[in-house]
Amino acid sequence: MSAMDLQVLRSFQAVAQGLTVTEAAAEARVTQPALSRALRRLEEEVGAQLLQRVGRVLRPTPAGRVFKEYVDAVLDSYDQGRRAVAEAVDPDTGTVSLAFLHTLGTWLVPRLVTGFREEFPRVRFELYQHVENGLVQHLLDATADLVITSGDPGHPLITWRRLLVEPLWLAVPTGHRLAERRRVRLAEVAEEPFILLKPGYGLRSVTETLCRRAGFTPFVGFEGEEVHTLRGLVAAGLGVSLIPSSPDTAATPDFPIRYLEITDVRGARDIGVAWLSGRTLPPASRRFIDHALRVTAGVADGGW
Repeated sequence: MSAMDLQVLRSFQAVAQGLTVTEAAAEARVTQPALSRALRRLEEEVGAQLLQRVGRVLRPTPAGRVFKEYVDAVLDSYDQGRRAVAEAVDPDTGTVSLAFLHTLGTWLVPRLVTGFREEFPRVRFELYQHVENGLVQHLLDATADLVITSGDPGHPLITWRRLLVEPLWLAVPTGHRLAERRRVRLAEVAEEPFILLKPGYGLRSVTETLCRRAGFTPFVGFEGEEVHTLRGLVAAGLGVSLIPSSPDTAATPDFPIRYLEITDVRGARDIGVAWLSGRTLPPASRRFIDHALRVTAGVADGGW
């Protein structure tokens, strides 16, 4: 297969995923008419219409959706092959494609990446932040080799290994009736508004599960997209929240919050690394898994 053939397949993939022909042509550094002709030739070779116009854009036909699955696999195998060859020639290089939860981008991921690059300084990282559901899709779409997520995705095509247990603390404003306590039962705030992440975030589902185990359904006072936002709203006295953060012994002016240990339910969530079971990982990604498991081995049962 020539480089030109591969580029046509990449352009078809891009258009099938939502790019316009003009945008795909710009990525491929060809003119829009030239790409349109190439896509028509591809349809002639396959023997079916692969793209159809919907309004101003092209969308895959049923045949196009089927064909795209195989195109995705071909391009992924080709890209993996190139990476494997490059790493075989120079085993200390390579790229780790890693997706992770937003909430892990401030502490765990930087620690793991920094430690790994101290040992393999020429390895590159492609990093993606996403909500829990999006992480699984990154693996299934082969847009990431590895994901760091909360809990086992429970997908038959995915292997998951626990790295550590991350404590969850009940965050309350400093003026709260429970603020002078160190330990509380989650059921004690059953009637209070909860500041939660939006549905689809792993921390949202964990919070709802823990509240159910404590005997109540949380009343949603506000939904956000970042833990930093949750902390700010708790500090403003708008509700309470379960936050994956080590407790601060002293509140700051920006975040006058107390973090309380939960005693009636297990206030924690599992953090682990996952990958596609049937996919041969590049050497750099396999090394990163080994590194992550090794450096977190001593904290698997107590947070980090």
